[in-house]
Amino acid sequence: MPSPPSDLEAPTIGLSWSDDGEPRSLRFGDVYFSKDDGLAESRAVFLAGCGLPEAWQGHDRFTVAELGFGTGLNIVALLDLWRRERPADARLHVFTIEAYPLTRDEAARALSAWPEVAEVVQALLAVWPQGTPGFHRLDLPQFNAVIDLAVGEVEWALSQWSGDADAWFLDGFSPALNPEMWSPAVLDGIAARSARDARVATFTVAGFVRRGLEERGFSVERMPGHGRKRQRLEARRSADLAPAPARPQRVAVVGAGIAGASTARALVAAGIETVVVEADVPGAGASGFPAALVTPRLDAGDTTIAALHAQALERAASLYDRTTGAVIARGVLQLEQAPRDAARFAKIAVQTIWAPGAMTVLDATAASDRLDETCENGGLDMAEALVLRPQAVVGPWLDGATPCVGRVASLERADEGWRLLDATGQVLAQADAVVLTGGWGNAALLPDLKLAPVRGQANWVDIASGITPPAVAWGGYVAPTGQSPCDGGFLYGATHDRGDVETEVRQADSERNRTQLAGRLPHLAEASSSAPSSARAAVRATTRDRLPVCGPMPQAPGLFVLGGLGSRGFCVAPLLGEHLAAMITGAPSPLPADLADRVRPDRLLG
Repeated sequence: MPSPPSDLEAPTIGLSWSDDGEPRSLRFGDVYFSKDDGLAESRAVFLAGCGLPEAWQGHDRFTVAELGFGTGLNIVALLDLWRRERPADARLHVFTIEAYPLTRDEAARALSAWPEVAEVVQALLAVWPQGTPGFHRLDLPQFNAVIDLAVGEVEWALSQWSGDADAWFLDGFSPALNPEMWSPAVLDGIAARSARDARVATFTVAGFVRRGLEERGFSVERMPGHGRKRQRLEARRSADLAPAPARPQRVAVVGAGIAGASTARALVAAGIETVVVEADVPGAGASGFPAALVTPRLDAGDTTIAALHAQALERAASLYDRTTGAVIARGVLQLEQAPRDAARFAKIAVQTIWAPGAMTVLDATAASDRLDETCENGGLDMAEALVLRPQAVVGPWLDGATPCVGRVASLERADEGWRLLDATGQVLAQADAVVLTGGWGNAALLPDLKLAPVRGQANWVDIASGITPPAVAWGGYVAPTGQSPCDGGFLYGATHDRGDVETEVRQADSERNRTQLAGRLPHLAEASSSAPSSARAAVRATTRDRLPVCGPMPQAPGLFVLGGLGSRGFCVAPLLGEHLAAMITGAPSPLPADLADRVRPDRLLG
């Protein structure tokens, strides 16, 4: 098997440009598109070659997979056609693979030759991702489309993808120059991830490509080529496949914190009728504090854990940035806590899963300057971490879902799906599928998962104080609650008491938090000592391996869980909510298979 993306070298390909603006790969010695007319070539070879737009008529969701994202030209042509010719309310899902991604500036230069699709080009450039290894989800709501770009080796990417393509654009560099893109293992992956009646289009007519597709159940036909190319191939899946299972029409989400809101948002976006059952107001539990840190779990040794949290942070930041009033501040300084942290932070900072500048090691002097405090040790500056206003996210992300007030005491499987019952046996809701997202509340409904409670009490200084410190974590943490010196305040804490499920505020815990703050940031503690303050306690759910739990419950068709988020809920929930919605609806997941396996519920059973 190919190496996982976190083990790849930093991807770079190198470009040269001809006098007439034709981009050429220095690595493969081949051009990205025809200098005669690359856009016309994309339309003729790939769009017409896959029978588009006729092939997507009658679909409410259509999936296109591409080998060789390159400049993005094929996807620009596809999006341009989709926005003009798509079925009403249909959703386009694109999965595209690139081992050596171009920068945004390189792509902009390459795509500038076609002003007729400038609007689509600008939309794609606006969401152009960093070229870090792994999966990147790009939203294009103006076109009712989403793109999952896999940066890595093609064989690895196909093995990690969960979708079934209705159409394939095979647009790697020439088989003679880039044989890995056309290997038998890659053709196996194409066949394995093809939907019924899937179509394939490619510029190459190499005999081994044609024979390889035929051997894997495709009927193949040579067609007239474009420009100087005499021929091209079109193929169509001829194997008899079982139809895809029906999607659930109605899903009940139990819990309205960040896990429930993330899942509901993704389900509503997929067109699923969604009911959210909550005993209290949205965000009443661990999501109810005035600020939250959005930080990844850092791991210098387990590349899968590190990759999961890097992708989760990128996705969370993308979604929070589009949510009005959600982001309070950017950047969180993680201070060293143990002697080994300096070396650990140095390893983390150079992991290729992080974009350049995302992780920077600071020495004691730089950390002191950052905090305006005296620091004996340095830390890790996490530039892409966030401080979030939870209520600005949870409420809006529940829009489009139907609220149901009540506390679910039990679940009952029925012929028509699931019934959700309260303590008196009254039916609160019925649904085809159920997602449990209630934090520590999941433990009563799913005792076999062996979730463990951790009580946390945090305090905050009133925003009228005008004190706006930078975000910093060290075991404890400080998070600003205001976005300017005129709108100051900060949250600090928090206690971490395992096995405690009480949520009343305790004066002794407020004193513990104050003592911890004064021990690490004495100037801040002194400056805020007379400011009005408040406190709140909540219970988080944790797992024995400190990883979330996300997926279907074994032996319970239609029952899913998203929980065990610990202190990383606002980082991981947006991505995992989309992953869960994809599993429920049969859509392609944004999460690579190896990462999805690490959070499966059945790992905690038995």
